Amino acid sequence: MGTIDKLIKKFKSNPKDFTWDELRKVLSHFGYEEIKSKGKTGGSRRKFKNTSNRIISIHEPHPEKTIKRYLIKQIIEHLNL
Repeated sequence: MGTIDKLIKKFKSNPKDFTWDELRKVLSHFGYEEIKSKGKTGGSRRKFKNTSNRIISIHEPHPEKTIKRYLIKQIIEHLNL
């Protein structure tokens, strides 16, 4: 099992220690790219878009870098995993 496969398996288990960087890797694997925000500041809101123009919009966590479990669940449903 490859590294990304292990990461996806961890993601699907809805862990409480999944990090922002890990989420970006998973979304990238599924064809999502981060959209650069327009204007002076984008705040902590981040948007990811795939080639079908489906958008995932979430807040980048700070100061901790762990993703809330309810967000993981929503993204799992969005990705149909």
